[in-house]
Amino acid sequence: MAYTERKYDTKEEREAGEHMEPMKKGHHRLEVMSHYYGKRIQQDMSNFVKWILLALLIGGVVGGASSLFAGCLSWVTQFRADRPAVVLLLPFGGLLIVFLYQKIGKEDRGTNQVLSTIRSQDEVPLRSAPLIFIATALTHLLGGSAGREGAAIQLGGSIGNQLGRWIHLDEEDRHVIVMCGMSAAFSAVFGTPMAAAVFAMEVVSVGVMYYAALLPCVVASLVAYDFSGSFGIHPENFHVTGIPAFSMENGIKMGIIAVGCGAVSILFCLLLEYVSKGYDKWLKNPYLRVFAAGCLVVVLYWILGTDRYMGAGNQLIEQAVEHGQTQTFDFFWKMLLTALAMRAGFRGGEIVPSFAIGATFGCLAGQIMGFSPSLSAAAGMIAVFCGVTNCPVTSILIAFELFGFQGVSYYLLAVAVSYAVSGYYGLYKDQTIVYSKYKAKYVNRHTKT
Repeated sequence: MAYTERKYDTKEEREAGEHMEPMKKGHHRLEVMSHYYGKRIQQDMSNFVKWILLALLIGGVVGGASSLFAGCLSWVTQFRADRPAVVLLLPFGGLLIVFLYQKIGKEDRGTNQVLSTIRSQDEVPLRSAPLIFIATALTHLLGGSAGREGAAIQLGGSIGNQLGRWIHLDEEDRHVIVMCGMSAAFSAVFGTPMAAAVFAMEVVSVGVMYYAALLPCVVASLVAYDFSGSFGIHPENFHVTGIPAFSMENGIKMGIIAVGCGAVSILFCLLLEYVSKGYDKWLKNPYLRVFAAGCLVVVLYWILGTDRYMGAGNQLIEQAVEHGQTQTFDFFWKMLLTALAMRAGFRGGEIVPSFAIGATFGCLAGQIMGFSPSLSAAAGMIAVFCGVTNCPVTSILIAFELFGFQGVSYYLLAVAVSYAVSGYYGLYKDQTIVYSKYKAKYVNRHTKT
C-alpha cells in the first residue's frame, strides 16, 4: 500500500508525527529518538537563555525607570508636606492631567489596558509610561488621594510591551514580557520581589496562573529590586506587635475581622463604581469633572483639618501597624477621598489606598474586639488588598515580606476569609474570574467594579 503524507491538527501532533516518519522509512529507532529529544532539549535551552536575557533587560530598564519614579514621588510628597498650601492647586493640576490625556493619552484605560494587552484584547502604548509618570507625580504633589503601584504597573507594562515590539517578539511572548514589566515595576516601587513576581501572573485571570512567565517574572523582579536598592529606594517593612499564640478563640476573632475586611473591600469597589456613575451623569465634561472634584477634595481637607488622607496613605499604615493607633473614621475618609480623586481623572492607582483602608479598619476592629490592634491592622491591610484584587497568593507573600512570618496563621486566615467574602468584586473590570471562588466550576466572568 502506498504511503501517504498525514495532516496534523496541532503542533504537538505534528512534532510527534515527524518523529515517527523516519522509523516508517526504515531508520534506526535509537538514532531517531536521539535526534528528536536532542532537538527538544535544544529548543528548551534556547527558550531558557532567551527569557533569562530578556528578563535581565526588562529588570534593568523598568527597574531604572521605576526607581526614578519612586524617587520622584518621595520628593514631591516631602515637598507637599513642607508646603501644605499647595493642595489649593489640586483643581488646576487636575485640569493639566486631563489636558495631557485628552491630547496624548486618547483612550488610555490605565491598569485595565495592561491586563487587556496580556489577553490580546488591547495594546498598551509606550506613551502611557511618561503620561502616568507625570500625572501621578502631579496628583501626589498636590495632595490627591492616590496610590503608586497602579501607576508602576502601567509604567512597567507599557515599557515591556514596547521592548517586545522592538525585539520583534511574537504575540505570546509579548504577553510574557508585559508581565515581566509589571513585576519589575511593582518590585522596584514597593520592595516586595516575591509578591511582585506572582502578582503579574495572578491578577489577569483569577483561578489560572500564567506559569510560562514564572522564570522571567522572578528574574525581572529580583533585578529591579536590586536596581532600586542601588538608587536608595529601600523596601518598607513594618514591625507587628502583640501577636498572640494561635488558638480557637483568637482564630474566631481574626475570622470576624476578616469578614469585616471583605465587606469593606466590596464597599470600596461599589463606592468607586457609584462615584464614577455620578460623575458620568452630572459632570460629563472631563475638565469640569476634575476641577469640581479637586475643589471638593480641597474643601474636605479644610473641613477635616488634617493632611492624613493626602497621597498614598503611608502614614496611616505606619501608625496603625507600628503603633496600633487609628481614628474611628480614618478608613471611611480615605475610601471616600480616593474614590473622589481617582474617578475624576487624577492618576496613581488604588492599591496603596486599599492598604491604608484595610490597615485602619483592621486596627479599629481589633480595638473594638479587644484583639491586638497592630496584628489586626497588618491582617486587615492584606485582607482588603486581597478583596479588591482577588489575588490571595500575592496577598500572603506581601504579608511575609512586609510583616515577617511570626503571624503567619492569622495572615493566612484573613486572606482566605476575605477572598471568599469579597465575591466577584474587584478594582479592575478587565480582570477575569476563570474559576468560581466557591465551586470547582468554570465561570469565566469579569469582576464587578
